[in-house]
Amino acid sequence: MVSDTKSSSFRGPLVLLLCATVLGVAGVAAGMGFESERDTNPDTVQLSSADIGFAQDMSVHHEQAVLIAQTLSQDVDPQTRVIADQIVVAQTSEIATMRGWLTLFDEPFTTPQPMQWMHGSDHAMTDHGGAPMPGAASTSEITRLAGLRGADAETLFLQLMIRHHQGGVDMAEAATHAVASEPIRRIARGMIRDQSNEIAVMTAILDTRDATPLPHP
Repeated sequence: MVSDTKSSSFRGPLVLLLCATVLGVAGVAAGMGFESERDTNPDTVQLSSADIGFAQDMSVHHEQAVLIAQTLSQDVDPQTRVIADQIVVAQTSEIATMRGWLTLFDEPFTTPQPMQWMHGSDHAMTDHGGAPMPGAASTSEITRLAGLRGADAETLFLQLMIRHHQGGVDMAEAATHAVASEPIRRIARGMIRDQSNEIAVMTAILDTRDATPLPHP
């Protein structure tokens, strides 16, 4: 029984590592489409300021989602733990893809003026409730999550991640109108689909705990 327990404890991280590897390869393959097209038409394949800004800001936004998911304690309901682990894998892969594009075009990973690319979009938001990006958690909220266990940790995690995903969907929806590159528009549409689905699942789980989502600025 002891050996089975140990085997099970290692299996989860191993599966995550394998999934991350597979998705990372997929991200590289997606980036190769940009490189191939640029090699064929070097004068026509460029990233607009909105393309660059979205890739920079959404990468940073994703990094916080990964941090929130990794901060969640292990002693939570398995369904919630699976959601957190899936977010880590999926968003780590998307970070690799977007930063691969930035590297390909010799652009920095971050910008000193986050969210500037949204100002030219019809979906631009001028107030994020004091957060640097839509839906972002504060340092104190993440610190609080780190100190919670069990059901209390699950509830706060779901609340923070639902709000975070709502902000990510807002950013991705703005990108579908603002960006110039079709590969970036496609990844934004995928984010809208995937994160909207996860919002629905997490909201349903949160409801079973007699809790409500946090206000979405």
